[in-house]
Parts: sequence; structure tokens; C-alpha cells
Amino acid sequence: MPELAEVARIVHFIRQHLVGKTLSKVQAQHDDIVYGKVGTTAAEFQKALQGKQVMGAGQQGKYFWITMSSPPHAVMHFGMAGWLKIKGADTYYYRSDKPVDQEWPPKYWKFLLETSDEPKAEAAFVDARRLSRIRLVDCPADEIRKYTPLKENGPEPVADKDILTEGWLAEKLKSRKVPIKALLLDQANISGIGNWMGDEILYHAKIHPEQYSNTLSADQVKELHTAMHYVCSTAIEVLADSEKFPEHWLFKHRWGKGKKNQSSALPNGDKITFITVGGRTSAVVPAVQKKTGLATNSTGDENSKKISSASKRKRATKQEDDSEVDDKSKPEIKSRGPKRQSISAIKKEEDGEEKDVVGPVERRRSTRSRK
Repeated sequence: MPELAEVARIVHFIRQHLVGKTLSKVQAQHDDIVYGKVGTTAAEFQKALQGKQVMGAGQQGKYFWITMSSPPHAVMHFGMAGWLKIKGADTYYYRSDKPVDQEWPPKYWKFLLETSDEPKAEAAFVDARRLSRIRLVDCPADEIRKYTPLKENGPEPVADKDILTEGWLAEKLKSRKVPIKALLLDQANISGIGNWMGDEILYHAKIHPEQYSNTLSADQVKELHTAMHYVCSTAIEVLADSEKFPEHWLFKHRWGKGKKNQSSALPNGDKITFITVGGRTSAVVPAVQKKTGLATNSTGDENSKKISSASKRKRATKQEDDSEVDDKSKPEIKSRGPKRQSISAIKKEEDGEEKDVVGPVERRRSTRSRK
């Protein structure tokens, strides 16, 4: 699913095109999963936004919101395949030349917004796989993070630097005995970090993703904290445009898995390997990331093997987003389908042909460029 940087990109476009304008037209198509799973209906959503002024937009990790001139406000996350399109704007800039992206309204829309103010703006929330969530939160705009679902999620590395300090992180790591990659992916711990960002952070921190969180040394905690803020802030600064990511990032070189005549290695020759941690395929550079403490799948660690087996069974019916605390059953998805290596975990095109893959929802060039 879109991670911290990808969501920041959309918040940027909302502020640029919608904030300060009045919604003269709101259309919503009811979906008993996208709306209904979180206790909202399309009719309620439409009524709540119609005729109101968009006052602001914000995010906490993978969640984002649009605040209106009066409550309730719209709080959303993209699931695996959701996105927000703005007519005439390149939110999917790498695909703007494709005819399918010129269609309006776009396929699989869940709501459409149109402003009365000039220049007029039109926006559409789309989701082919119906794993996104759209809800209304009735509260003062400046207290939105005190309400579900945001209050159940951990601090965000960029927005909450004053909370997510090195000391806070050290205490969090000590309190859990789980693979460090799994801890980073759990939105109840830290908001916004998904698969590719987790791998990038651990690579820069020189920490193996399988090592248990409570075995990290003080120096490793410091490196992890530094790497977390560095990766997250850098990715947000360039609005998830991977062409602007530093050339030495793991992200630039990790995408050769499964491709003919293309190896996965860093420019210096260090090999990139792939393992499964916390239910996700993780890119690891063994020459850099070594286990310095007890880790899953370590020799003789029978307990961790049992945990790993149980986790695999549990993951067979578990949805991508662990942060959706009030929507844990998610029966609509029973399996991920065939695994393929790709940054984009959405559809092949906007014609409904989907790819179920391992990896985050990184919008090709919105979050990648691996030429």
C-alpha cells in the first residue's frame, strides 16, 4: 500500500488544488466494503461534504484526511490499490500520457469532488481492489488525531519527531520481542513505514530485518533512529519521486529479482538477497546487514520457528493494513494471489487487470525509477 512518502504526495496535491475551495458537487458511489466496513455510507459522505469549503489536509503515516468548514471530516487510507486523481494534475505523472488516465470520471471511482472556485478542480478517489477505507470523523478539525482510527496508530517519523525520539524508540524496541522489520511495519508502533521504506531504513542502519527488536545494541538503536528520519524525510522532500532518490539507496537497485538477465546487486557488487519477514518480502544486503543478536530462523531457535509457522497460517487471511484496528476480519481478501516482484502492488493498467505482488504500493515512478 502507499507508504508515508506516497501519501505525502497526495496531501501535497490536495493542498495545491482543493484547499480553500468550496465543493459545489460531490458524488459518492456506495461500497459496503470501502465505506461500510468503517461505518460510513456513500450518502452520508456526500451529504457531509456537499457545499462545504475545504479547509485543510493532513496525514498520519498511511492515513490522510480532508478537513471541512464544519464537521464531520473525511479520513481515508488507500489500502493496496487506492489513489486520488485530480483532473489535469499529474498525481500519477509518469502515466499522464496514457489515454486511460485522461478518462473522466476514471474507472473504479468511489467519490468525485468538484469545486466552484476558479480555477475549478475535480478530484476522484479510485480503488479497483476495494481495500481502501473512507470514513467520516465527527470532531473538531484540530483534534482529528485524537479519534479513531488515528489515535490507535503510533507516532510518525516526520510529523512527530518530538515524540519519536531515540529514547522513545529504545523503549519501544525493548518492550517487544519480534523481528525488527515486523515491528517497523506494525502501524500501532510507528505510522507510515511500509515494505520498501522498512528495507531502506534497515539497510542504512546496517541491521538485519530478522533480528529481534529487543536485542539491538544502543549503537544500533541510534543508527536505526537516524536512518528512519533520514529515509522518511528525504522521500517526502521529493514527494516520493524515486528518480530524485539518492543513487546509493537500496531502492535504486533492488528490483532485479525474477527478471531475466538482471541481477539484484549494488553498484559495488554487494549482492541483494530476498527473504520473508513479517509476511513481506524483504530486500537484504548480507555484506552490510548482519545478525548481531537473536533472530528468527536462527539455529536452535525452535520457539521462533513455531512462531513463524503460526504467523504464516495467520497471514493467509490477513489484510495488508494492520493499522485498521476496527476492521480486523477483512473477509473480502483470502489470499494475495501469485507473487511477482514489482514496486507497484496495484493493477496492470486502470482497465481492471490486477497484479497481486509482494512489495509496497509504490506508484511506479511516483515511487520508483529503475531504468
